[in-house]
Amino acid sequence: MDLLNTLVDKGLRRELPTREEALAVLATSDDDLLDVVAAAGKVRRQWFGRRVKLNYLVNLKSGLCPEDCSYCSQRLGSQAGILKYTWLKPDEASRAAAAGVAGGAKRVCLVASGRGPTDRDVDRVTKTIEAIKERHEGVEVCACLGLLSDGQADRLRSAGADAYNHNLNTSEETYGAITTTHTYADRVETVQRAQAAGLSACSGLIAGMGESDKDLVDVVFALRDLDPDSVPVNFLIPFEGTPLAKEWNLTPQRCLRILAMVRFVCPDVEVRLAGGREVHLRSMQPLALHLVNSVFLGDYLTSEGQAGQADLDMIADAGFEVEGQGTTTLPRHRTDALAGGGCGSQDAPETAGCGAHGASGGGCGPCGDHGEPAPAEAGESAPAGAARTDLVAVRRRGAGTDLAPNA
Repeated sequence: MDLLNTLVDKGLRRELPTREEALAVLATSDDDLLDVVAAAGKVRRQWFGRRVKLNYLVNLKSGLCPEDCSYCSQRLGSQAGILKYTWLKPDEASRAAAAGVAGGAKRVCLVASGRGPTDRDVDRVTKTIEAIKERHEGVEVCACLGLLSDGQADRLRSAGADAYNHNLNTSEETYGAITTTHTYADRVETVQRAQAAGLSACSGLIAGMGESDKDLVDVVFALRDLDPDSVPVNFLIPFEGTPLAKEWNLTPQRCLRILAMVRFVCPDVEVRLAGGREVHLRSMQPLALHLVNSVFLGDYLTSEGQAGQADLDMIADAGFEVEGQGTTTLPRHRTDALAGGGCGSQDAPETAGCGAHGASGGGCGPCGDHGEPAPAEAGESAPAGAARTDLVAVRRRGAGTDLAPNA
């Protein structure tokens, strides 16, 4: 297929595809799916080999959020029967993180519900970061605390945080239909604050909220312009008790096409398979490893993932290997740029990487905001997948409980 040959050539050169090419990936047929996966897999292997980075979520504060993100089980007014608790103490969070590190996680993602942290909240999180780093010197720590105010990113960086996550979630055009309590621009500003403080930016999307192909391409191209080092791709978990409980718009094939499109647009960036993979990819999860180079291990913020050992077995059975702590995840041109405060190698073309930083353009994995989704454009949405509510299980173990975590 000429399209795929073109996209592979561009990906190997770090040259960005056009919007039309990205849309064409989403429009490919199921008959062409394996060809699409194989093509994007060539790009993935060029920059990341067969390594898979493991990440582990610790939900520091669950529920009780004043924001009205319609997809989120922790939102204001949510009737989802999730765990609700206030801030974990640093030693509690450190013990929770230790389970993920023991399972092979290189990065621990510290997440707290809410609009954004107060200065006192930042103090709490800095103590938690210090406790984790004291116990696990080589582990990466990513914070995901919502919208940041002046100076907060610098304080997190000084405490030892390596990265900050804040997802864009969906396109700017439809964002107002997703949440009313903050704006798309607020999210972009937070990612830029993190970058300015020297934190590695992590920002991604949520698919399956009723968006069109155009919306998906819009948000991925916006992420390309924002130039995060990591792009988590979440698939909506339709929790009962949230406004999007009836949104079952994804099939495993649709999910794979979305992941391939993200890989082509962000060829040398850590693309992370995040929340909802077990619900929507199901038995086709191993194919996704040919597209992404990073996954979450075990459970998510408020939902259960598959068993941690099953994740490890899946990676090994698919012919991939868990990335060790002594291995640098990102290609050298990106790590050099991050160390130097820039966003691309100095001799790279303007279109290198996941996009040129400086173009004006945000929890870790499955957190963000949504109101009623905008109607999809005719012919652009995939056929609705079968509702599998049996696969949506509320987390009852790990952080915030007396039960052992799943890792």
